[in-house]
Amino acid sequence: MIPRAPSPQLFASVDDEVLSRMVRTDQMVAVRRSVLAAIPINVVLSCVAALVALNAGRAFEGMCWLLLSLMVNGVRSYICRWPFAPWPGIVPEAGIATSPDAHSVEWHLRVAAAMAAVSGCVWALIPLLCDGYSSPQAVFYLTVVCGICAGAVTYGIAYAFVPISFIVPALLSVAGCLAYAGGFDNLSLAAMVLLYLAALVRGAVHSDRNFRASSRIRNEATAMAVQLRKAHAQSLDATQQLAFRASHDSLTGLLNREGFTDAATLHLAAHDGRQHAVLLLDLDGFKAVNDAFGHKVGDRVLQDVAHWLQRETAEMQAVLGRWGGDEFALLYCLRNERQAPPEIAQALIRSISFATAHYGGHLGVSIGISLSGEAEVADMISFADEALHEAKRTGRNRYQVFDSALNQRLATRRDVERDLLQAIESRGIGVWYQPIMSSDGSEVHSLEALMRWNHPRHGHIAPEDVIYAAASTGVAEPLLRHLVDEVCRGMRQMEAAGSSLAAVPVAVNVSPREMAQLAVDDIVLGMLKLRGIAPRRLQIEITEEVALDTHATRGRLNALSAAGVAIVVDDFGVGYSSLASLRSEYVRQVKIDRSFILDLSSSPSNEVLVDAIVQLGHSLGVQVVAEGVETQAELDVLRNLGCGLVQGYHLARPAPLPEVMAWAAARSAPAPARAG
Repeated sequence: MIPRAPSPQLFASVDDEVLSRMVRTDQMVAVRRSVLAAIPINVVLSCVAALVALNAGRAFEGMCWLLLSLMVNGVRSYICRWPFAPWPGIVPEAGIATSPDAHSVEWHLRVAAAMAAVSGCVWALIPLLCDGYSSPQAVFYLTVVCGICAGAVTYGIAYAFVPISFIVPALLSVAGCLAYAGGFDNLSLAAMVLLYLAALVRGAVHSDRNFRASSRIRNEATAMAVQLRKAHAQSLDATQQLAFRASHDSLTGLLNREGFTDAATLHLAAHDGRQHAVLLLDLDGFKAVNDAFGHKVGDRVLQDVAHWLQRETAEMQAVLGRWGGDEFALLYCLRNERQAPPEIAQALIRSISFATAHYGGHLGVSIGISLSGEAEVADMISFADEALHEAKRTGRNRYQVFDSALNQRLATRRDVERDLLQAIESRGIGVWYQPIMSSDGSEVHSLEALMRWNHPRHGHIAPEDVIYAAASTGVAEPLLRHLVDEVCRGMRQMEAAGSSLAAVPVAVNVSPREMAQLAVDDIVLGMLKLRGIAPRRLQIEITEEVALDTHATRGRLNALSAAGVAIVVDDFGVGYSSLASLRSEYVRQVKIDRSFILDLSSSPSNEVLVDAIVQLGHSLGVQVVAEGVETQAELDVLRNLGCGLVQGYHLARPAPLPEVMAWAAARSAPAPARAG
């Protein structure tokens, strides 16, 4: 799944409760700082007040009051240094003492207000030093008390309860003493003190509100900045994950096809001028793992093989990738003779059996090798792929180096793939026919249509190469339609010429890949209907494994058989399911593989096998054809065994339709009468 962009909700306002906790923490930190800043001033003013009392002859009262003030300020200073327990998710500023076992922020705020009230009560005792503000020193003490109250409000802007708790007892003491003294001046002054007290309280409350508002804005901005950084980090992480997923295989963690190509290109550029090798590895026997143990075990085997490759090539500084399916790619720079590609390939082939513990059977590997030369990465991989196909074709579990012969074959295949569609559209791909005859040679039973393409540059192209190219280039369906159409046109041509072959059925070969991937029944029956050809006049030749393939394949064969198209099993006897294929209800004919017919007259074992197949076919009502008959001796043995139908060069070679029609006409013409 592709990661989504960060949600807009990520940038929504921070939760109110969280913000309130942040503001409360800021208030407590600010209160502590303001108290610690104000205490030295409080101590200095206390000392001055005590000196004034000492000078006024009130030394005992002054010293007692000073000691009380110093003690309260000491306690306040000590409490301000206690650690506190922060709320979950709230991180205080650096240098602030915290402890999860300490008291909460609210407790510390309450204690700070209480200690401020105690300190205010100490200053409320000032009348004891000046006879209730009636002594000559009253003006001094009145000025000091009002000043320290104003300072308390100035310093205590963060939390109103602290300065209010301090100033209320101190100023109420002043107003009470003045009111108690009586007189217009004193009463007016008391009223002014009360008004001053109200103004200070209002100022403290207003400052508290402003502090909380600014703290809230600052914390919200800070939290959003953190969220933005987190969103940016998430975006970078998502981008990196997308880049990794785009270039790496999700199962093995190796580079995927695109990632390997890009990394290999960079590797070549970084080591320009040095020779490199590409090894393309394909596991032999991996399909058996999936079939026998399931895809989960198969996936584990692929993971083990990836780890094995990483271990085996750890010292080579190689670029590794999973090319697809059970194929892996390896590119490295040749630094010394010990890293010669054949040596590396042979070592990998020897050690592949130790790659996994999830599969007890034999696991092999075929390897194609190409060297850099002047080639780019894409060409090197293409060359290695061609060498890999050759290694698998010649026996598997071996390596093959790309050479000039493979280069020529690759060039041919590329030309074939490039020109195939045009050849189909221009009817450059034709059909030759080979008769299938009764073993006594008396009649032609049917014809087999054989694809022929004479490439303008490379000459005759083998049918299997044409089919492979069609599958590789995505023109398998147009090719099949073209071949069936050619056969239908041939049937019409035989009918128009009044040939003796007009009534014989014609067999068309369908490859396993075509049968598995194409709707062969719809294509064939649709083409027969379009050309007005009866289905009974067409036969479809398939291999044994196709006869027993997937449910979809069997369904297509059943549909063809039900419409009247005869199903023929070709190359019978060489597959793993020969007998089982005879049980298929749609099989009407089997063709014994030519490997059993070769030197039949001198091979008793082959004769026994052929006899068994013929007798089994007779018992099941299935026609048996012996293909590849090339000598009279082989034909004689087949006649003696009761094989009714034969095909091969000894009887008739494949030829274009006009030549086959001429051959048939010559056979049916009466022999000239001898002269008396």
